Formats: sequence, structure tokens, C-alpha cells
Amino acid sequence: MRIPSAVKAFSRILFDSGHEAYLVGGTVRDRLLKRTSGDTDFDIAVSAAPREVMKLYRRVIPTGIDHGTVTVLYRNWTFEVTTFRSDGTYSDARHPDEVTYSDSIHEDLKRRDFTVNALAVHCRTGELIDDHGGLDDLAGRTIRSVGDPRERFSEDALRMLRACRFACQLGFTIEEKTFQAVQDAAAQITKVSAERIRDELNGIMSSEVPSIG
Repeated sequence: MRIPSAVKAFSRILFDSGHEAYLVGGTVRDRLLKRTSGDTDFDIAVSAAPREVMKLYRRVIPTGIDHGTVTVLYRNWTFEVTTFRSDGTYSDARHPDEVTYSDSIHEDLKRRDFTVNALAVHCRTGELIDDHGGLDDLAGRTIRSVGDPRERFSEDALRMLRACRFACQLGFTIEEKTFQAVQDAAAQITKVSAERIRDELNGIMSSEVPSIG
């Protein structure tokens, strides 16, 4: 995949310091769907620990440093940078109680919510990593959990609303097992803050066909 020039410039600093960096999340998904506009925010998964990232860039906000995430303001762009990791248990149905840093992008992709969001592109070579069938689900216009959907929703109940929002915004269908798991776990949404629920509902209501949500 063609790497945005902003990502190339940003990631060069990481590569020159001996680290690996991958573009992940919505930017990858939307570019493959040809839904891109003028991106200014990017999600980057890296091999560097958060403290190492903070040493490499001048303007860094420790937004989620306990979970391996910092926000880097670089030129006119914003990068949410997260260290490769695996997650422990989620006792609050929202955040992992502990995270374990990894040196593998493949391990990191296992913890993602949906297959279409579990795609990674190497920031230097453009190599696409698709361990969970995300490309097939993009082609089939399908929202499907990575692994067991019951586990994914027990980890983070907000993912249920995210599934509905993605279905609205992308015009996709939620895969049967994933949809059944949403219904089975629906009561767990009360564990999510009102602000997070509001943001997802706003995304649904601002889509072209909000009635899908």
C-alpha cells in the first residue's frame, strides 16, 4: 500500500533509531476502501516502548502511557503511537488490567476488535500484514470480530457500539456470530462511560443511513 508522506516522515525517526513501525487502524482500512480524505491523524504501532518514543519527539502527550500509548504532535499531524503489546484481563470491561509489551506486530494484531481494523502496513516498505482475514471481510463488506466475539466484547463493551457504527458508516453487515454476541452481551454496555457511548451514537447519527444503527 502507498504510505502517506506524513507517515513516512514521522516513521523515519523511529527506523533511524532501530525500531519498527506499522500504520494500523482506520487509515489502513479506509485507504483500502478508497475512502480517504485529508488525513491528519494516524495510528502507529511500534516496537519502541512509550518512554523511548517520548525521547525521540519534541511534542509528546502521555495520553495512555499505562497502556503503552502516547500522542505525538509532529509538524501538522497527530500520531497515536502504541507499543506492540498483548493485553491481560479486562475487569472493568473497558481497559486491560495490565499490558505486556511485545516485539511482534502479529501478537499486537491479535488484540484488535474487528478483522477490518486488524490490518497493518509497514511504514517503510508498504508491506500489508493481514493475519485475520481483514481483506476478505473488506471485500465482503463484513464486520467480524477478531477471534471469539464473546471474548472481544467482554474485554471492551464499547466494541458492541463500534460494530454498529462501522456498519452504518461503511455500509457493511455485521457477521452472524458477531451480531449474536452483541445481543448476548448488550447489558454490559452499562459499564461504559456515558461520554464514550455518546461519541459512538453521534457517529451513528451522523452517518448517511443512521437507521441501520
